[in-house]
Amino acid sequence: MITLMLSMVPLVLERVVIGSVEHWMPVLIGLLLGSGLIVYARQKLNKQQQEFLIHVLAVGMSLTVISFHLHQYSLGTYNIQNDLPLYLCSLLAILMPVFTHFRKYWMYEILVFWIIAGTVQAIITPDIATGFPTFNYFRYWAVHLGLLTIIFYATLVFKMAPNFKSIFKSIFALQVYVVLMVVTNYLLNANYFYLNEKPKSASLLDYFGEWPLYIIVVQLILIPYFLIIYLPFYLVQRRSKTKK
Repeated sequence: MITLMLSMVPLVLERVVIGSVEHWMPVLIGLLLGSGLIVYARQKLNKQQQEFLIHVLAVGMSLTVISFHLHQYSLGTYNIQNDLPLYLCSLLAILMPVFTHFRKYWMYEILVFWIIAGTVQAIITPDIATGFPTFNYFRYWAVHLGLLTIIFYATLVFKMAPNFKSIFKSIFALQVYVVLMVVTNYLLNANYFYLNEKPKSASLLDYFGEWPLYIIVVQLILIPYFLIIYLPFYLVQRRSKTKK
């Protein structure tokens, strides 16, 4: 038994490897559960029940992130330079109940691009310092897969969709967030949103050069990247108009 327990220690302590079972298994489970939830809501629930279901999911995700940070703080190792929930996806996870409660279109316009752009990158190249079955591991996947589920739920169940102007509204809002993080990083000597240093794990940023070049490159590709995200919405809207 002791030998078995010791053999599990490296699994817990090691950073999650891209392409490993720890990487693709939660993605597969999340996609199945998320798509199943959307299909169930569309076919079985009335409007009030649909609104309640997605709000419960958002609140659960938010509480997961808050609980994780309270747990980390209780361990006495909490570091405000690294551990505050200011990375975009963690911050969105905490605030998501605001969107699911009010469901304002301007919120959706911003979130649809932020979430799809951010979570796809995070899912393809996860940056998880400790693997299964740590709290951090479950928190990471609950946040990124949960955000993706919520935004597609809003799209497919509530029939919300961005327009062309939404691209630039979302980019402008992102610049506001970046400025806030620049100030925060300066005050705390931190690296939130990876504005001072690339993540330790492999990521798309590795192809964009060293600091500060990768930041400039990301800014330059935002518009074409968001246009690619918008393209499926545009094609569906165009097809719908053609049928009418």
